[in-house]
Amino acid sequence: MAIREIRVVPDPVLRTPCEEITTIDDRVRGLVEDLLDTVNDDGRAGLAANQIGVSLRAFSWNIDDEIGYVLNPKIVELSEDEYQDGDEGCLSVPGLWYPTERAWYARVEGTDLDGNKVVVEGTELMARCLQHEVDHLDGYLYLDRLDKAVRKKAMRALRESL
Repeated sequence: MAIREIRVVPDPVLRTPCEEITTIDDRVRGLVEDLLDTVNDDGRAGLAANQIGVSLRAFSWNIDDEIGYVLNPKIVELSEDEYQDGDEGCLSVPGLWYPTERAWYARVEGTDLDGNKVVVEGTELMARCLQHEVDHLDGYLYLDRLDKAVRKKAMRALRESL
């Protein structure tokens, strides 16, 4: 349908927990099309619905030439003993990248547009994406997960960029 504009901080939609999708209708189908169209651009790994101004629990991903989506995702498993702490960025916090600790492995369960159960899992970048996007749907930014000293530096940089 359309490539949508990305909402950036301090837009309040980014801090508002998204509502569960209870009915799959044309609005939800259009949302999924927009999420897939919008994430299908160079340098984009994931996109939550609230990043395009829609407060519904859905996100899309574009990792390793695989594009997909999930409705009402819930993290059901994270590796407990293996972590990654590479730099993470966000379309809604443009230009700022900081080391962010995430589980090495993540598994998300949700549904597709037909109401079928969907399981999405992965390691490294895919695991980071799954955790990052579910955080968005819960009203959190990756900046909230930063070490205290790094977060202070990030918030200063963010204020200067606004």
